[in-house]
Amino acid sequence: MKKVTKAVFPVAGLGSRFLPATKASPKEMMPIVDKPLIQYAVEEAVAAGVTDLVFITGRSKRAIEDHFDKAYELETELEMRGKMELLKIVRDTVPAHVNCIYIRQAEALGLGHAVLCAAPVVGEEPFAVLLADDLLDGQGDLPVMRQMVDVYNYNRCSVLGVMNVDREQTKHYGVVSTERDSGEVQRVTGIVEKPKPEEAPSTQAVIGRYILTGRIFDHLRQLKPGAGGELQLTDAIASLLQEEAVLAYQFKGVRYDCGSKLGYLQATVELGLKHPEVGVEFAAFLASRGS
Repeated sequence: MKKVTKAVFPVAGLGSRFLPATKASPKEMMPIVDKPLIQYAVEEAVAAGVTDLVFITGRSKRAIEDHFDKAYELETELEMRGKMELLKIVRDTVPAHVNCIYIRQAEALGLGHAVLCAAPVVGEEPFAVLLADDLLDGQGDLPVMRQMVDVYNYNRCSVLGVMNVDREQTKHYGVVSTERDSGEVQRVTGIVEKPKPEEAPSTQAVIGRYILTGRIFDHLRQLKPGAGGELQLTDAIASLLQEEAVLAYQFKGVRYDCGSKLGYLQATVELGLKHPEVGVEFAAFLASRGS
């Protein structure tokens, strides 16, 4: 009855869709209002009970390590100036009981390979995978990863976060088939990567949240590279299905695709409107623009 205490964050991607902003800074460090994307994902994981954060990094990702490291000079300066609220924000970036672990992915060989890089740290334990590109707002419900951990704790098997998309959009996602046509939690019977709309088994798309058992590593090791020489996590999950149950969970909340410019702007607006410091004035500004 092992708990989910480890979370893997694949952050080695190039972020080419946001060039030139990502030329020298990781896309995961792009801010939504006043927090970088990666911090939203980390806070979601910590709220789900995760205590070990495993970042799979690449070249030019040092800014992520610096962000979650202790900033002695900044903290000293803030304390000397009596800016205690700001000091608390800086110190709370990572709670004291949470560990940060960094593993370098020497080559960008796909999401499956990035997850496999975490095997020495995760071992045989169940673990979460969070893609920072997908910013998930629980909108009053529990944070999405917390919802998924609750599903895992009850069923004791792998859980995929899914949402319904337009059939024309299935070509951009891993898509699952399930035993039933509806239901919050369903057993997965198949999964395919980026199917053509006419060939998609359903419109249930996997978004960037997973809870996986340690058995996934054996299947990742046995995978042969696919298109572009990459190891696809979807293929490993399809193989895992042959030996143990995998569930699809229709999470409660809204997903913003911050891997796209439009999704990033949508998240900025929606979270800006909710921000306790600027939300009211921002709403007034937007209203004035519409009049």
